[in-house]
Amino acid sequence: MALRRALGTFDATMVVVGGIIGAGIFINPYLVAQRLPGGDWILGAWAFGGLVALAGAFAFAELAALFPAAGGEYAYLREAYHPVVGFLFGWASLVMIQGGGLAAVAITFAQYLLRLSGAAGADARPFAVGALVLVALVNYAGVKPGSRLLNALVVLKVGALAALIVGGLFLARGLPAASALPAPAGRPPATLLAFGAALVPILFSYGGWQNANTLAEEIREPRRTLPRALLAGTVVVLAVYLLVNVVYLATLGRDGLAATATPAADAVQRLFGPGADRWIAAAIAVSTFGFLDLTLLGPTRIYYAMSRDGVFFPGLSRLHPRFGTPHRAILTQAAWAIVLVLTGTYGGLVDSVVFADWIFFALTVAAVILLRRRIPVARREPGSYVSPGYPYLPILFLSASALVLAGVVRSDPVRSAYGTALLAAGLPIYFVYSGRAKTEGGAP
Repeated sequence: MALRRALGTFDATMVVVGGIIGAGIFINPYLVAQRLPGGDWILGAWAFGGLVALAGAFAFAELAALFPAAGGEYAYLREAYHPVVGFLFGWASLVMIQGGGLAAVAITFAQYLLRLSGAAGADARPFAVGALVLVALVNYAGVKPGSRLLNALVVLKVGALAALIVGGLFLARGLPAASALPAPAGRPPATLLAFGAALVPILFSYGGWQNANTLAEEIREPRRTLPRALLAGTVVVLAVYLLVNVVYLATLGRDGLAATATPAADAVQRLFGPGADRWIAAAIAVSTFGFLDLTLLGPTRIYYAMSRDGVFFPGLSRLHPRFGTPHRAILTQAAWAIVLVLTGTYGGLVDSVVFADWIFFALTVAAVILLRRRIPVARREPGSYVSPGYPYLPILFLSASALVLAGVVRSDPVRSAYGTALLAAGLPIYFVYSGRAKTEGGAP
């Protein structure tokens, strides 16, 4: 029984957009403003971050054309390096990248849901668990229901951002000057170091385009559809992010933006009046719920592919006889995320996600360089997608990845060491299952 090819170009593009736009654009711009001296620097940093994201999307589009297989990054790392590298990515996805991301975002969703209902002080964990269970059941019932839910949520959150953009572009001119609130640490100097520090929250906000690749075996004509979706979705997000930051600066000013941890709520209040911040709370709740749906829709196919290759728990490769979904992989990821919700803290979860995610981002984009030598463009199928700007854009992305990893290790060396140990803990599982596969005549 094979996965069902039920998704088209629009569905895949919504996966890209939904994977990138989370809660970050509603919050992270204040961190960027704190680290840069003026509006031109801020917009330049967001544009540069978008270029890095586009470089990553180009690389993933080329890899998708070479290996249109379920699991996305897992398949690329397996083919470019060694099966153990692909396995470690899948293991890190389960226990840190996707598991930690699901738990952290479920908590954020629950907090904003409680704020909307007027019960902001209540325990968010039961609602976070309930959201995970609901989304798991939707995706259990088929790839199309999960995709339809995601499409609706992406349209809603892009619509909320569009309302903010249109309101800001037309109404900000008539507002009185923003209060000259002092930035927390004054205005930093215009240096390359300051620009690099600002890129860290920006690149976090741009991450997520790669989720569409995990669904390659459920997308119609993936060699053509995936590159189109990756590029279209990333360009849409780049435009949205730049325009939202233009509105933040026009509405709050650089110092006002740097002084608030809730820039979206403050901008909306200035534009539309008191009480409008509830609209932003609703937008963040919708956005985070969409991320939950996306994570159980796409990345669970990584564990399905690992199991199918004989290097992970065998039951995860079984498809539901009626719905055709990797139902056990979906339930496993949801169950682990629930454990993390009940036992972890938001900050610790996010740190673990970032540390592991950018290691494998860098390795995956570097795989483009390796595979250009191993499988020259002239030997590939006619019409295969080839990323432009080679080798400069991959090198740009790798440099940005090194910057992010250095920042994470410097800010939390203990959590980074913990992440390394957790990553290594997957090796015994790989050697047990790959050894069995060899004994039984399989190829891990």
